[in-house]
Amino acid sequence: MKDTFVLKTTIKEFSTMKECFEQEKIGKEDLIITNEFIYNSKFKEIDANVLFQERYGVGEPTDEMIENIRKDVLKDIKRIIAIGGGTIIDISKFLILDYEGTIDQVILHEIPYKKTKKLYVVPTTCGTGSEVTNVAISELKKRKTKKGLADDLIYPDKALLIPEMVETLPYKFFATSSIDALIHSVESYLSPNSTLYSRMFSVKAMTMILNGFKKVVQDGKENWSQYAKEFLIASNLAGIAFGNAGCAAVHALSYPLGGAYHIPHGEANQLMFESVYNKYYEKDPNGHIQDFFEVVSEILGVEKEDALKALFALTNQILKRKPLSSYGIKKEELPEFVKSVIEGQQRLLNNNYVELSSDDMIEIYNNVYDK
Repeated sequence: MKDTFVLKTTIKEFSTMKECFEQEKIGKEDLIITNEFIYNSKFKEIDANVLFQERYGVGEPTDEMIENIRKDVLKDIKRIIAIGGGTIIDISKFLILDYEGTIDQVILHEIPYKKTKKLYVVPTTCGTGSEVTNVAISELKKRKTKKGLADDLIYPDKALLIPEMVETLPYKFFATSSIDALIHSVESYLSPNSTLYSRMFSVKAMTMILNGFKKVVQDGKENWSQYAKEFLIASNLAGIAFGNAGCAAVHALSYPLGGAYHIPHGEANQLMFESVYNKYYEKDPNGHIQDFFEVVSEILGVEKEDALKALFALTNQILKRKPLSSYGIKKEELPEFVKSVIEGQQRLLNNNYVELSSDDMIEIYNNVYDK
């Protein structure tokens, strides 16, 4: 029997990075994985071992990037401190594992592995929620797709929430990451694996994010950072929700976009969000999706039948969705995308609100190809 609810990560809040380092006694025996600009602006006076992710490759995690960083991790390191966004966190989750072979083999469960280091995470975006989940994603370059490892061994030991680490995020990264967090909360709410406990976190995250979006639209995008703490906590709550109930078709269908065209994760998710949920409603308009409409209608102050329309109108004000064609994607590639999703993303598709056929998935892609 599946556990009703799990939260294995200790969550702590700090006012400043300095306070965090002092209380957690981070120093010479630890390895910090981060980006150089974060290091230089926030904590370069700290005496610790540091590796900069971008020196091993740009963009989101790849198998090559992970293996190259792994070669430079000192053997006597006991804790890894991940300070960054989803790329940094996911890479660090793989780095706490010990194995003989390649990361592809780990992700595909072809070789044994074990956890040999503790992992502390300081998120610097308000989207992944990865600081409290047991999932890490990597692009597998030879396969031209993304795959995830879901294993309790890679739960971070501590999530260290520091609003000042999010406040300087450029607007585009705030928009894509916060929409990603919203999708985490929505997909986990409608997942057949959701429970009363996980849905509490989903609803609270949705409420905080959508109310925050309304304030950002009202106050101006340049002022979003005054709500950084709320978005950071909401992302964390959404991570707890999807860590228990799972994400679904939005994430599954977005992975080929990231793998083949390197579209940023949150942006790729938004491309699929509206079309997936319109298809859900078309296939089963009277199920649990009605409860979701009720939640959204209460938050946005609209009639229940207008909930989806209002939701996507608001997210489009935060980040305008572009058609798939604008990224150089060719229409003849869409069947291959569907094939790769069916073959490689069953872990996510099992969490769908309703079952989606290959024809459904083609239609979902087509619906946003030129619109």
